[in-house]
Amino acid sequence: MKENKNNNGDIVTSVEDSATIISTLEGEVNGQEKCPKCGSTDISMNKNNGKLRCNFCRHEFEPEKVSGFETDISKLEGQVIASGATKITSTEDIVTLKCSSCGAEVVIDTSSSTQARCHWCRNTLSINEQIPNGSVPDVVLPFSVKKEDARISIENFVGKRKFFAHPKFRAEFTTENIMGVYFPYMLVDINAHVNFNGEGEHETRSYYVGSDEHRERRYDADLYHVEREFDIAIKGLSVESSSERLNNTSKEKTNNIINAIMPFDTENVVKYNANYLRGFTSEKRDTSIDDLKLLVDTQGKDIARYAANDTLKKYDRGVKWNKEEFKVKGQQWMAAYLPVWLYSYQEVTGNKKILHYVAVNARTKETIGSVPIHMPKLIAVSAFIELIGFLAMLFVDFDYKWAFLLAGVIYFFIMYFRYRNSNARHTYEKETKREISNLRNVDQFIRSRHGLSSAWMDGANNRRVEGTKVNSNIIKQIASNKTIDNLTSGNVVADIIKDKIKKKDGQ
Repeated sequence: MKENKNNNGDIVTSVEDSATIISTLEGEVNGQEKCPKCGSTDISMNKNNGKLRCNFCRHEFEPEKVSGFETDISKLEGQVIASGATKITSTEDIVTLKCSSCGAEVVIDTSSSTQARCHWCRNTLSINEQIPNGSVPDVVLPFSVKKEDARISIENFVGKRKFFAHPKFRAEFTTENIMGVYFPYMLVDINAHVNFNGEGEHETRSYYVGSDEHRERRYDADLYHVEREFDIAIKGLSVESSSERLNNTSKEKTNNIINAIMPFDTENVVKYNANYLRGFTSEKRDTSIDDLKLLVDTQGKDIARYAANDTLKKYDRGVKWNKEEFKVKGQQWMAAYLPVWLYSYQEVTGNKKILHYVAVNARTKETIGSVPIHMPKLIAVSAFIELIGFLAMLFVDFDYKWAFLLAGVIYFFIMYFRYRNSNARHTYEKETKREISNLRNVDQFIRSRHGLSSAWMDGANNRRVEGTKVNSNIIKQIASNKTIDNLTSGNVVADIIKDKIKKKDGQ
């Protein structure tokens, strides 16, 4: 495995240097797809059923699946990487594609697109040289939700949030300009061995002590030594592979909205074909496996922790893991394009700009969005509710009358999160497919505890999620790497040109 140094001088290793690379383009002709019935290259996707359709003879044919990968994740060993997921090494964005059908040349800017149409024969061209470039995916999940259905979903979502919506947004809102976008993701399968060791508590009794204003609730619980050891097979963990979309804490863009419409039915992905992109836009992947591995391993551990919770229902006060081991035995990486219907609106307040998204999962129709809020109106209504709560505290006989003072504050935050969904995210720890095997349980009684003041075990961490905290560090590292790449790219290009000149002179 090749060793390199990062910006801090630490020794790091590249995953790809010791991985098995599987080409997803065996037998393919770059940029060429012909109708199996008549041989025409005028192919498009039937959005009603996801099949490819010949626009000449109207013949429809089934999408092709990728092959050569381990389907039984429990048998996965080492690192397996699809060719489309390999490191992006291309230094030139502007390339010329030669149509393999008629020979015409088409110039394409790969910084904004990975496919084009031949303006002579209408053949779909694409950059399918995956091994040296790594910017084209292995698989694609075709659109199945129609644009009209997506428009209705977005209109219904926004329509339920118009009361506190900003007046300018209400006046300018229209779904006529929604776009179908393929976003880049990494799909990762993980085979791992897990060993958790700690303590858990089971409540045996709850009761009150004291009287009147000094009345307090207490709990009795049994304390156990708990161990869970098992193998886990994680299938299709989906991670954004665009550094911009990975930044879910951005203050300029509501990227968490796109993250929150997951999961996709990735078991239905088909082999990448540029014809699926016809009529839609797409974004390029700009991260490598080395950039994403820490995030994937951390999310895999979160998934394992929640899988263990299925065996811990006895411990209703929680479990405190003192030792957590997550050993990866095998990983399988695949680059994918996943479909999203997207509405965007830029809110401008003085020098501050926020790009709001309303997104529709183009497979499941899951719809989540961020709507600009008219803050003066929300604050005024919240203040009125706070006043009502204050009056209720004065005249209503209730043991916890102080709670009325929180009414306005609670209402404000409920409405804020309902409109902005700033806390929305993909709950991958629960929604990612996983299967555990070879389970070993240890539940050993230690002692009974009495008079506990908290309803939850002190230090309980079995519902902790760490993957959401890793993103910010990854974004900083990627940004730092890009800065270095930009500073050195001129020398790299110069070296390539010099090398080509030398080769030419030597011929």
